[in-house]
Amino acid sequence: MADSIIITGAREHNLKDISLALPRDKFIVITGLSGSGKSSLAFDTIYAEGQRRYVESLSAYARQFLGQMNKPDVDSIEGLSPAISIDQKTTSRNPRSTVGTVTEIYDYLRLLYARIGHPHCPNCGRPIEGQSIQQIVDQVMELPAGTRFSVVAPLVRGRKGEYGKLLKDLVSQGFTRGKVDGRVVMLEEVDDLDKKYKHDISVIVDRLVMKEGLRRRLTDSVETAAQLSEGLVEVELADDGPTLQFSEKFACIHCGISIPEIQPRNFSFNSPHGACPACHGLGSRQEIDPELIVPDGSLSISQGALLPYGGWDSSTYLEQVIQAITDKYGVDAALPWALLPQEQRDLYLYGTGTERIDMRYRNYEGRWRHYSAHWGGIVKYLRKRLDETESDYVRQKIEEYVAEVPCPECNGTRLKPTSLAVTVGDKNIHQFTLLSVREALGFLAALELSPTERLIGGRVIKEIAERLRFLNDVGVGYLTLQRASATLSGGEAQRIRLATQIGSALVGVLYILDEPSIGLHQRDNRRLIDTLLRLRDLGNTVIVVEHDEETMRSADHIVDMGPGAGEHGGRVVAEGPPTEITAAPASLTGDFLAGRRRIAVPGQRRLLTGGSFTVRG
Repeated sequence: MADSIIITGAREHNLKDISLALPRDKFIVITGLSGSGKSSLAFDTIYAEGQRRYVESLSAYARQFLGQMNKPDVDSIEGLSPAISIDQKTTSRNPRSTVGTVTEIYDYLRLLYARIGHPHCPNCGRPIEGQSIQQIVDQVMELPAGTRFSVVAPLVRGRKGEYGKLLKDLVSQGFTRGKVDGRVVMLEEVDDLDKKYKHDISVIVDRLVMKEGLRRRLTDSVETAAQLSEGLVEVELADDGPTLQFSEKFACIHCGISIPEIQPRNFSFNSPHGACPACHGLGSRQEIDPELIVPDGSLSISQGALLPYGGWDSSTYLEQVIQAITDKYGVDAALPWALLPQEQRDLYLYGTGTERIDMRYRNYEGRWRHYSAHWGGIVKYLRKRLDETESDYVRQKIEEYVAEVPCPECNGTRLKPTSLAVTVGDKNIHQFTLLSVREALGFLAALELSPTERLIGGRVIKEIAERLRFLNDVGVGYLTLQRASATLSGGEAQRIRLATQIGSALVGVLYILDEPSIGLHQRDNRRLIDTLLRLRDLGNTVIVVEHDEETMRSADHIVDMGPGAGEHGGRVVAEGPPTEITAAPASLTGDFLAGRRRIAVPGQRRLLTGGSFTVRG
């Protein structure tokens, strides 16, 4: 392979038919005035052509899922590698995307907790231990006499496949009934399943009615179910009753709670096996916020303190309700909302409970009519209107009163209680993600494990620690793994993606970055440069569009674009190692690096005026 990237006749945007050779597997800085053609060369020419060639090398099937880039205006580029662009755009706006998921650290955490995590009872907090067959039978025997139930062995849970052989094997073993995707079926009548979808498969081992003398048969059935499903046993009560879960591996003997075998998917908030069922793994819910309904507590009801009262709502229903509550409970409508007793405010916001209120309205004939009704409150009324309305205008107006609040079921943790009851050290997986990168490194370093746990989880811990160190080295050690990707700044997102690329340890790749030092404190600049050099030392070419002096001096090769901006730019003023740039008389960058030119510190500063501004809320 060539040892240079040779660019001939680049004319993209304002580039003036430039040709140059860039050394491969080196750290290259492209600098120059704003608008001089740096991004046109780095991103719109080199990256665009590298990405286009890579996509063209894929199959037609794969290409349909990738955006095809247009060929840049260049005669030829030789020695080009597959290109990866790391720009300053924020990462995914998906609410499920976090720092932990973007860096793949959370995937390793799920594996760690599944392998060496200590399960606890989500009810009492005691450590969970395996149940014996006899203990399972004892609990089932406590069902009331006459209770009809089935002993079931769960075999497949949420996995894709046809499972034709499994079903035939069950029939050959003498089993006749089972459950496939929630439906009771005769096993011999089931054909191969659709392999494109996930399936649940259970075999019904026995159907019983609780009575005296059942223990022996029940014991045999439970043993058979446990052998089929690796220790898992389910007891399904008839008539749509609850399903009791038991496990030879994980069960609380005090509360009678059993949990299935711990797997990595149990800790994923993107999987139904681990996600909180109330918020589906989002950790928050969209709810009507009373503070948005009454944003100004200094106004009275008669002055319009309740914003939904009037305006966008063309009906007079709210007006009737508010007037009826005011009359029935003697509320002073002229008193500021903030001065009303809490009980009276709750009547408007959360309803009158079981009490009915008398309302009156004028019909189309002009006559007054009276009726009484229950009132659930403005919060409930707006929620119902939001769910049922077909009007985009009404929905848009109601959404002005909606705020994102933590899920009341999982308190924002996103996971099921059984997943949160598994700990490594003294922390569950959510508590670990609340640590900053620096704190997480300290936690792992101080983690005390048994020799067996160290043998099982040592390699996973090493992978997690390395990725955490990469994040710390690029200057984002203050971030938590739970931090939503959508809230990151452009610079933070870029440095996180940079750390992720180092963790992936790719070789022979062309990386192109856009001002990675922007927004970074000078204290952390050296660590960022060392990270870029480490990426180069792995066997990659690193091209950086940058203005930072320390980054330029650390480069193997500099390309100075100019001499001006726009139509006055687009040319290579100078290129080569930093020592050659400082000696180039036509390079403005070289003048500053050599100290021939500098920006002097003003000798006199403007005097302070004594004015100030105030930020509230």
